[in-house]
Amino acid sequence: MSEPEGRDDAAWAPREPKDAAPTGLTSEERARREGGASRAPGGEWGEKDSETLTSVEEHLADILGTIRPLAPTELSLGDAHGLILAEDVTAASPLPSFDNSAMDGYAVRVEDVAAASEEDPVTLPVVAEVAAGDTGAYALPPGTSIRIMTGAMLPHGTEAVVPVEMTDGGRARVAIRAKVDFGHSVRLAGGDAKAGEVLVTAGTRLRPMHIAVIAAAGRRTVLVRPRPRVVVLSTGSELAEPGTPIIPGRIWDSNSFMIAAAAREAGCLAYRQAIVPDNPEQVLPAIEDQLARADLLITTGGVSMGGEHDVVKAALRQLGTIEFRKVAMQPGMPQGFGTVALPASAAPERERRGGLLSRLADRGEVAETAVRAGEHDRVPIFTLPGNPVSAFVSFQIFVRPALGALQAYDGLGLETIRAELTGPLRSPPGRRSFMRGVLDRPAGRVVPLSGQGSHQVAALGKANALIIVPEWAAQMAAGETADVLVLP
Repeated sequence: MSEPEGRDDAAWAPREPKDAAPTGLTSEERARREGGASRAPGGEWGEKDSETLTSVEEHLADILGTIRPLAPTELSLGDAHGLILAEDVTAASPLPSFDNSAMDGYAVRVEDVAAASEEDPVTLPVVAEVAAGDTGAYALPPGTSIRIMTGAMLPHGTEAVVPVEMTDGGRARVAIRAKVDFGHSVRLAGGDAKAGEVLVTAGTRLRPMHIAVIAAAGRRTVLVRPRPRVVVLSTGSELAEPGTPIIPGRIWDSNSFMIAAAAREAGCLAYRQAIVPDNPEQVLPAIEDQLARADLLITTGGVSMGGEHDVVKAALRQLGTIEFRKVAMQPGMPQGFGTVALPASAAPERERRGGLLSRLADRGEVAETAVRAGEHDRVPIFTLPGNPVSAFVSFQIFVRPALGALQAYDGLGLETIRAELTGPLRSPPGRRSFMRGVLDRPAGRVVPLSGQGSHQVAALGKANALIIVPEWAAQMAAGETADVLVLP
């Protein structure tokens, strides 16, 4: 169900605060002085002006304090790319494990080529040839050379390798046109890493080079945090599946497709579920049906209007584990987050009509059930606003870091940079606004988009950044420098 979030950003006329904030105040103090503890003019939700909003930082901190990392699992190296390493990977043996040649060329003793020059080459007999992968035992007698390939094990007695480019490439005898020093074009055992050395630390998101290091260490499997499974549900009787006919008063569902795609972009396995209508009796069963395959569940819509159509809030409040807040941000002020737990013994009842969660809630048994269940049996649930821009911004600000926390990883938050505004921005004082913009990173500039309403998904599609207007600012002028979140 879509919800009003107060006036669109564009409707706020630029104005100066009645009392300019003195310098030296913290951002929180400035926000309080300029209305951060009350609703914006025009009102929202019918709440009193004096009601305090929760800060973005506080809401995010509560979320991250609740999330528990998924238990590690051992996967084959071929399946580990993009996952978070849950152990230190060390070198069981030196890397490389044997002395070998860094170049195609000739293994020699240094004194045998000390007099070699372009004008007066030294000629040596070639007594053997060693290819990469040859495990034979070779020795280099004084006054001779051995033809050797890159990566091949050095014959005993080798002091240097003369690259083939410094010779005539002979096979029976070779003319060497330059002298070399000890260790030239030689890779010594342990020169890359010594036995016992940590190669990749726990908490690293495995990229291709990390996979290479782990494979080079001889590991076939690795302990990682599993890829989080995310289930997304949209609620609203006005929603229709894309591709189906609609009539006036109905809209095609975009939220569930968008949020599922955003979860996949964040490295998760994401599943989109069918639309849930505005029927309180169907909300809890719909959620219950997804718990078995979800590490995190996201709903959009039904959390802000109040009254009979506020179905997600009404249904989940019965559980006693979901907290609904108004966060000092725009778009995305109405937020809900919590956890739902099921005991293992309840699994057989899941098939019964009506849904286990709804029956437990009716009997007042959910709170006790949640206490008995282990912390890893709890499924975090985000209830995001129904307007598409609100849902998208909420995902980027709150859900992405939570997905990182599920993997004991703090690197999923959006990158913040500073950029010059090319146009003015207006924002309701007391709330942090996340305005859509087009970032020209090389130029260090960001263009605010027109159409900043929380329903304007077409404008959202043009954005590659979110421009932050802080709580204490009612407006920002062209030429000012702003914090900008870079969208993935």
